Amino acid sequence: MVPPKTNPIKRHKAIQPLSREHHQGLLLCWKIRKGFETGVEPQRIKKYTDWFWENQLRQHFQIEEKYVFPVLGAKDVLVKQALEEHEHLESLFCQNTDISLALEMIKNDLEGHIRFEERVLFNKIQEEASAEELQEIQQHHDKEITCGVWEDEFWK
Repeated sequence: MVPPKTNPIKRHKAIQPLSREHHQGLLLCWKIRKGFETGVEPQRIKKYTDWFWENQLRQHFQIEEKYVFPVLGAKDVLVKQALEEHEHLESLFCQNTDISLALEMIKNDLEGHIRFEERVLFNKIQEEASAEELQEIQQHHDKEITCGVWEDEFWK
């Protein structure tokens, strides 16, 4: 059975850089998966995830928390879920024991988190945000965070 074709979600210009960053996060999950499939030493993967956290994801979370989530407010159940997931993911990225397990959890939990934000949370934010709120988001994050090139491409 072929799954029904879904159309891409149309993002407001103010949120597009965050969605492109989500794509980078999904690529991270794919890279972790490829590393495991090809028997790459977990410490090599961990070095990359540490770098990705420091150069992309931590700042991405901060922008969402400071400029995007306030559209719905801290009491919103979806915002609460996203904040809990941010905290959980940060603890996984900062974990230095049970590295293989932490990487496996990052791969699964980050992918689930991104899907939640893209399919549920960002849709609600986009529906409820005023023009001023969208302008505020865009003003503070008008281009995606790029994290450059990593020399040890273990996923290839």
